[in-house]
Amino acid sequence: MLRLELVDISKQYPAVKANDRVNLRVQPGEIHAVLGENGAGKSTMMKMIYGAVRPDEGEIRWNGQAVNIRNPQEARTLGISMVFQHFSLFDTLTAAENVWLGLDKSLSLAEVTQRITQVSKGYGLDVEPLRPVHSLSVGERQRVEIVRALMTNPKCLILDEPTSVLTPQAVEKLFVTLRKLASEGCSILYISHKLDEIRALCHNCTVLRGGKVTGEVDPTKETNASLSRLMIGAEPPQLQHIQSKLGAVALELKGLSLAKQSPFGTTLADIALQVLAGEIVGVAGVSGNGQQEFMAALSGEDTRAPAGSIQLFGKDISQTRPRQRRNLGLNFVPEERLGRGAVPTLSLAQNTLLTRTEAVGKSGWIAMGQVQKLAEDLIRKYNVKAGGPDAAAKSLSGGNLQKFIVGREIDASPKLLIVSQPTWGVDVGAAAQIRGALLKLRDEGCALLIVSEELDELFEISDRLVVIAQGRLSPSVPTSQATIEMIGEWMSGLWPKDGAHAAKEVAHA
Repeated sequence: MLRLELVDISKQYPAVKANDRVNLRVQPGEIHAVLGENGAGKSTMMKMIYGAVRPDEGEIRWNGQAVNIRNPQEARTLGISMVFQHFSLFDTLTAAENVWLGLDKSLSLAEVTQRITQVSKGYGLDVEPLRPVHSLSVGERQRVEIVRALMTNPKCLILDEPTSVLTPQAVEKLFVTLRKLASEGCSILYISHKLDEIRALCHNCTVLRGGKVTGEVDPTKETNASLSRLMIGAEPPQLQHIQSKLGAVALELKGLSLAKQSPFGTTLADIALQVLAGEIVGVAGVSGNGQQEFMAALSGEDTRAPAGSIQLFGKDISQTRPRQRRNLGLNFVPEERLGRGAVPTLSLAQNTLLTRTEAVGKSGWIAMGQVQKLAEDLIRKYNVKAGGPDAAAKSLSGGNLQKFIVGREIDASPKLLIVSQPTWGVDVGAAAQIRGALLKLRDEGCALLIVSEELDELFEISDRLVVIAQGRLSPSVPTSQATIEMIGEWMSGLWPKDGAHAAKEVAHA
């Protein structure tokens, strides 16, 4: 008997038909991938299974019986759990309190806290139950979501981009967990843009394009190229990586030390780094090792840095506000799309005004026609699937919103661009487009600092690599001289302290 079956499911939104007569069949114990480019309808389909969205037409069958899943609580009662790409956690509550909210109240908060510790250790997912969610990085929040889902002992587990901010070691541990769950009869629906993962983990794969099913294949018998062709109709373009032409020192960090502001934060200790015009420096690290604090110090959200510790083209910006830094040519893309990179309820056109001021006159008047055109240009240039410039940011899929935000900052012609997680949750075609745009910006003389937990991405686009661990920064090493294994070791803080095996700063070459 099938565990889950969708029969001719459709869902229409005002601007787009998200699902068009979709069919899906999942067996008990099967790990079933759902593959498609950003905006193909994957997340909408999953939300209908989970009861967060109601289908307009069609039927959902659970263990052979037609069911009407009216809300997530009914889905959980059936045995369906979901880990969303955009997290559904309350910032002001602890991890344990968030997990407790999603469970029946037969367990006390103290018992739930104890169970979280047991489950997280058992599955190799490091979660501190007493930490407030607002103090967690994106990767740490991801782990809370996964542990919360696992604690319901699901019969069907839906995972929407579960590894987008996990390290390679954490991904391997998660795969062990998922294979164990599947062996116990749990069905797993797995959304990912990482084709290698799908081929390594999944038994079957349903491909969506434009809201319709375009094929069902055995991913173990496919190549990345063939899966890519099914998904986007073509193979992703190869990146053109030419020799960089180095210019002046754009960003110089000297003795950047900052005490943590939260009991659960990370103290930055004596960070030193140079980033030159015309190069990309990649920052690797396990989530929660000071990336948030590092980004806040560089963007101007935290202005406590010691005088002289952060310099932009020789000018001390250690204690200047974000707007002043932006006026000097520093643009920034935060890791959190909704809430920091964009205001969810505002239109895409209005969201351009968060960082772009070309349409604002000296007296403060806003030329709305110019704002609309800017948004239209970004949508067209970066192939953003949206209902036009007036579409609310929250109406976009995660990957399309990411393309819009990254495009907004690249298009501003920055002198220094700092990006956190540039292709989080973005399909292979869009990821190649974003990485290509970053390389083009570098070739035009911009300095780029890229923080990412995707090592493959950093190796693909970076000229040099550094690692952040426990609030400290490793020496830099040319990407050509680095290996995944070496960077993985450094991510534990085990780099040569004398820098003997690390490359000298390019600026001193």
